[in-house]
Amino acid sequence: MTFVTKLHFASGDRDVLAETVQELKETLERKGAECKGPHASPSERVTVPLYKDLSPGDEFSPWRYDVYHRSMEIHGADDIARSVVARGFPDSIHVEVEVGQKKPLGHRRD
Repeated sequence: MTFVTKLHFASGDRDVLAETVQELKETLERKGAECKGPHASPSERVTVPLYKDLSPGDEFSPWRYDVYHRSMEIHGADDIARSVVARGFPDSIHVEVEVGQKKPLGHRRD
């Protein structure tokens, strides 16, 4: 069975996100890992209410910002995937990691 490591990135800083994900892809390719992505998803508009104090109804204009998403998959290369996940990412990027197994096609389940 082959392990598939899925990486999901989210950030409000599109430039840092794009640079980080591109650098990661180049590193994976240089090490010979099979990598799919990065795939971009539509950005998400977030609105956060801001209150002047704890009393209800006394508000500032809400804070609005965009969150950008990218995803990648690493097939096989478990040691490389492990080292990539363990590396440090900028504080402005939220990273989620999902590890799964993929069975080769044509194999029966006994």
